[in-house]
Amino acid sequence: MEEIQSWVESSPYSRFLGVRLDKVDEGSARLALPYKDENSNPGKALHGGCAASLGTIGGQAVARAALGPEAGPFHTTQMQVSYLAAAIGEDVVAEARLLRRGKALCFVSVEVRTLDGKAIAAINTSVRGRFGAEPVETVLTQGDHGEAEPGPMGPHIGSVPFIGKRGITVEHMTGGTSRLVMPYLEDNADLSGGVHEGAVLALLDTTGAMASWAESGPGRYKASTPSIQVQNLAPAPKADLVAYGRCVQRDTEMFWSDVEVADATNGRVTARGTVLYRILT
Repeated sequence: MEEIQSWVESSPYSRFLGVRLDKVDEGSARLALPYKDENSNPGKALHGGCAASLGTIGGQAVARAALGPEAGPFHTTQMQVSYLAAAIGEDVVAEARLLRRGKALCFVSVEVRTLDGKAIAAINTSVRGRFGAEPVETVLTQGDHGEAEPGPMGPHIGSVPFIGKRGITVEHMTGGTSRLVMPYLEDNADLSGGVHEGAVLALLDTTGAMASWAESGPGRYKASTPSIQVQNLAPAPKADLVAYGRCVQRDTEMFWSDVEVADATNGRVTARGTVLYRILT
């Protein structure tokens, strides 16, 4: 359990967020995340990437306890995040619970809530232990059209505290497509040295949101992410990452955008998913 606590609290990304592991055993874990401005959107709202990060960290903590250290290395093969409400300037906790343990795969549910019990996010994950297996070569990204037009909103995305601290910048954001890059930074790293899954989630979430804005165009609107669905094909490398977003469907205020996250040096996909985004006029 000391090894799990070290992975949770000593990974540079988790340490930047301020995540604390209060308890863990083979069936459950409890994480705490005190409020800090660097984890927020404008208006002191907890960034969705932080809530999703608690899901992947909590899921892995339980799976590592259930499967044992010999099952490593670990990665979250898939997760579904439903954002239920905003935490405004508040501390939050995450309760992770083992649903089923297989030979190499654990299914874990995670609930993120405020200290007074308000539900913030409901998350389901599956975490795989590779039992020392060699990494596989993942598929190549489909990429995009190669255009570089950040549009009127793109240059300002870095002003969002959490996004700015990740180093995320917008290369393209018009015509329903987006391309964002995230450089390899120490504060984005896992204890293993690669990019932490939580930072990958933040990039994927933001890229899908930007594809939605690229479809709708800028305006004085209210917007939020109701849910994201993510598949991690492999642990992220120690490398700069690029994410490609494409809005595939719009129904009035609802937008569905597909996203691929890849190693910027070789184009190999590390994660893919769909972001459901809502823009209210």
